[in-house]
Amino acid sequence: MQDLWQNQSDKLFLWVPFLLAFGAGLYFNLPFEPNIYTTIIGLIISAIVIFLSKKTFVIAVALFLSGLCYASVFTHVINTPQLSRNIYNTEIIGTVQKIDYTNDKSRIYIKTQANEINDQEAGNAIIRVSAKPDIQLPNIGDKIRANIGLYKPSGADAPGTFDYARWAYFNNLSASGYITDYEILSQSSNININELRDYLHSKSNSFLADTLVLGYKSAVPETDNEIWTATGVGHVWSISGFHITLVSGWLFAFFYMIFRTISPITKRIPARIPALIFAWFGLLFYLFLSGTDVATVRAFLMTTLIFVAFIFGRNAISMRNVCIAFCIIFLMNPHYVMQPGFQLSFAAIFGLVWLWNEQKPKMPKNKLLKILYTATLTSVIATIFTAPFVVAHFYSLPIYGLLGNLILLPIFSVAIMPLVIAGTITACFGWNFPLEAAQYIYKFTLSLGTKISELPYSNLTLPHISNAALMFFILAFMCLIFIRPIKVKINYILFCAFALIGICIVSFTPKPLFYATNDHELVGFVENGKLEFNKSRASNHYFTFDTWKQLNGEETKTPNKRRKHNKGLYIYKTKNFTLAYMQKFVPLQKNINNLCNDNEIDYIVSYFNINAPKCNHKILRGGFVIYESGKVKHTVLNRPWHNPR
Repeated sequence: MQDLWQNQSDKLFLWVPFLLAFGAGLYFNLPFEPNIYTTIIGLIISAIVIFLSKKTFVIAVALFLSGLCYASVFTHVINTPQLSRNIYNTEIIGTVQKIDYTNDKSRIYIKTQANEINDQEAGNAIIRVSAKPDIQLPNIGDKIRANIGLYKPSGADAPGTFDYARWAYFNNLSASGYITDYEILSQSSNININELRDYLHSKSNSFLADTLVLGYKSAVPETDNEIWTATGVGHVWSISGFHITLVSGWLFAFFYMIFRTISPITKRIPARIPALIFAWFGLLFYLFLSGTDVATVRAFLMTTLIFVAFIFGRNAISMRNVCIAFCIIFLMNPHYVMQPGFQLSFAAIFGLVWLWNEQKPKMPKNKLLKILYTATLTSVIATIFTAPFVVAHFYSLPIYGLLGNLILLPIFSVAIMPLVIAGTITACFGWNFPLEAAQYIYKFTLSLGTKISELPYSNLTLPHISNAALMFFILAFMCLIFIRPIKVKINYILFCAFALIGICIVSFTPKPLFYATNDHELVGFVENGKLEFNKSRASNHYFTFDTWKQLNGEETKTPNKRRKHNKGLYIYKTKNFTLAYMQKFVPLQKNINNLCNDNEIDYIVSYFNINAPKCNHKILRGGFVIYESGKVKHTVLNRPWHNPR
């Protein structure tokens, strides 16, 4: 055991980012908010211990606590202004920061005074409002007076599911809503990167340019997006390592050819050094042009480290470099560790670096076989390492992802991507042929993707993966790639053990039988394994239907069945509990006394806030789910990003 431990000495640093991330993950999932002064003191003490202690276990604990404390301090430092309640038909004055184009509408980001949306808030707030296609959009930088409606970012729809309020808080978004009309008070006089993005969007007039160059995430038609997801190449529409690798290679080749012809430079230094420097500045420009998404930032940081390594003659691609990029992004915003883009991006890159740097598989001598073998292995490893995160966030797994990547990804790499980049530039001069050619190839590629997605069981629906299960899957991968075995393949043994624990947690975690939103406007009843709802739609809970269906293992596109009531009263009987739900005031007034006195009724749920001293123990409040055993689990909505004040 001592020999095994000593054999890991040069790999201990690789555990640092994960200890920080586990600490931050615990903070984001706590049911309460730690005292800010306690976490500040804890962060200082943890930092001191990390620098002074020589005991590995003590340093590991300090790193974990520092991740938790840093996330807490960061939360209170950014202090994103929040909307306290939904507001309608209100007027605000603000400046257009950027415009996000989607396939069916445009979203305008407006910077305004926080007190315009909340009297108790100070500073500036960013709001996002959707504009209908018939509204002529303002220019970025314009100061406008707008008539809008705003919605408070909603919390999780069930325990352990996506918390939009938390995402909005850590992405500096105070509220979202709609705009009905506006008046321009003053026009923009400054030029910035968002204005350039807007200009390129209008000139190119292509969703391919919007997604592959400008970084607009929702520009791909929804029906097309479903096909790309089913074929496992949906990642091409989020600018990340795939795009950065291609662009960096083209930029380096371009500048390398230029500097090779300048003999005064090449006589003193190798041409690759200035070529790398100029290519890096080109990538920096592409980073900001594409919207600086977290996956793009990760890829840019990795490429920066690779460029530096090439310049100084060091190992370019290594686990240490990946971990350094991880730590930098974590310090920029610790909530990134909870976001799908971060998790999928780093899961794939850790797996690929482990494969090609650590395992170093033997390659065929034939060049064609070598290309096919490399592409297949890369796709398989990326699929395996990202699978738990794909299922955890999207509740499904594309079965033919390997086939899709082998057939479709080369077309994007060799044809569509270079044509779109060239076409975005040439469109500024009125020449749209490259974009038209890219669109033609895209349609052909889409037809191939359609055939793949129509194969049997192309998208496998899987159970919900809880945070606890996901942690064990992450531990399994960490043991596999970080632990260096001596004789016994201890890394594979630990991988199997932790992965098995994660699978067991997923398999034995029960599904809820009853769901309720925080305001009790929408409730769901499971009957014979299928969900039934109290209404066919709920304006404040548009995505809740799909979330609950996914938790119950149902397809999201299926129509929801509406449960019948008896004069406004819903009675839901199960083996272990009986529940009464009332959505309207008259049924509540007529039935509350009888329900309180009825010993067969275990729980009472009402759309209206009620206080019945004799049966308060029966009344359930807030968002929650109820399991088959009768256990109630509430959705946590009392953290800073939920605006609990």
